[in-house]
Amino acid sequence: MSKRPWPFVLGGLLVALLLAGVVSNYASAHPDGLDSSLLKGCTVNADGEITGGSCPAQQAKDHELADSPLADYGVRGVSNGFLSTGLSGVLGVLLTFALGGGLFWLARRRGPATGSATVPGTGATAGPASDQAGPGSGRAGDERPARAAGTR
Repeated sequence: MSKRPWPFVLGGLLVALLLAGVVSNYASAHPDGLDSSLLKGCTVNADGEITGGSCPAQQAKDHELADSPLADYGVRGVSNGFLSTGLSGVLGVLLTFALGGGLFWLARRRGPATGSATVPGTGATAGPASDQAGPGSGRAGDERPARAAGTR
């Protein structure tokens, strides 16, 4: 696998932008399963308005962010529905990509530490570059030099 993920990331971003900007306009306008289940027990006219009965959808209220700039899958102030929906999708993808990219940047792996750390309470250094043996390691700290000299 290549060490440079940028072509893959940019390709995925391009596909997401295309889907959000163009294909999202062709999504179904009919209610999904959740909307349908909330309407059980009510009678609904052709415009989707509740005309009678009793169902959970009657207690529905506007969302707290109903007046936000990207509410209802559109951009407030853009009168063309196709453009408004597409622009809303593109802005959502870009915001999500920026947030996700920022989180991955913060959590990225960094190079190895340049200094050796000391093990608390022992004064011994830890890490692969350490020649000192810690407690319970099964070997003495001077074993390698003694073997090299042929005395052990």
